[in-house]
Amino acid sequence: MKNLAAILLLTVAALRLSAQAPVVAPDPNAPTITFELMEIDFGNVTQGSEAIRTFTFTNTGKTALVITSIKGQCGCTTFPDSWPKDPIPPGGKGSFKVKYDTTVRVGMFDKQIMVYSNSSTGVVTVKIKGVVVPAGSPASGGN
Repeated sequence: MKNLAAILLLTVAALRLSAQAPVVAPDPNAPTITFELMEIDFGNVTQGSEAIRTFTFTNTGKTALVITSIKGQCGCTTFPDSWPKDPIPPGGKGSFKVKYDTTVRVGMFDKQIMVYSNSSTGVVTVKIKGVVVPAGSPASGGN
């Protein structure tokens, strides 16, 4: 009985290994999204103020880049002007604005933004960070 169980287990393991997808080489002509900054520091922003910054990127690949969607880590991060919907040719630039909701809470924030596209990586994660200070405190902008 133990031998039968062992044979069955080995058979299942062998079938799983043989059913794995073949490795596909990356397309050398695929578009590549390259950001000027991977992280934007908002610095100190006053609670209730408008906190908007712009991410700029270049298509450093060999074919047109198409941004399919951009998603924030939470509802506190929005994209007021959306993102470029038209294909970005090789060497072309694009950008999108990111707005952080400063009304929610005071203190540090550090959020990820996922940019989905037809690039060689499929998704690129950029970040925003900063500190929301109470109204009446000194605030300064980041980069």
